[in-house]
Amino acid sequence: MNTQTNNTHSVVIGYVLWIFGFMGAHRFYYGKQLTGALWFFTLGLFFVGWIVDLFLIPGMDRAADRRYQAGAKDYTVSWLLLTFLGIFGIHRFYLGKWITGILYLCTGGLFLMGLLYDLLTLNGQVDEINRGA
Repeated sequence: MNTQTNNTHSVVIGYVLWIFGFMGAHRFYYGKQLTGALWFFTLGLFFVGWIVDLFLIPGMDRAADRRYQAGAKDYTVSWLLLTFLGIFGIHRFYLGKWITGILYLCTGGLFLMGLLYDLLTLNGQVDEINRGA
């Protein structure tokens, strides 16, 4: 029996992103793209869903830990780089995607559309690298 936990996401980072959660940041972080987009466009379901999420974050963290593969690339580092330096493509350099990293650097995150794409797909990108696919 394998008792080792697959801790891919951080509850602390989840709560930090929850502060901006009415924009869906914590939901994107935990791989909930559809509800993240819903929170983004409705200000966290008019702030009600945002308050409810305060209590749901530990469960979202456990679900993300089960869903995503730990490995060479850290999800939290990737998300922090995307959140604060994404327009410069620093998260893409971290993931070894040099060509798109340079493209993001020269085009402001590919005119912000690349940033939107990465909000929706970053967990999958890291998971793919960690699984060696």
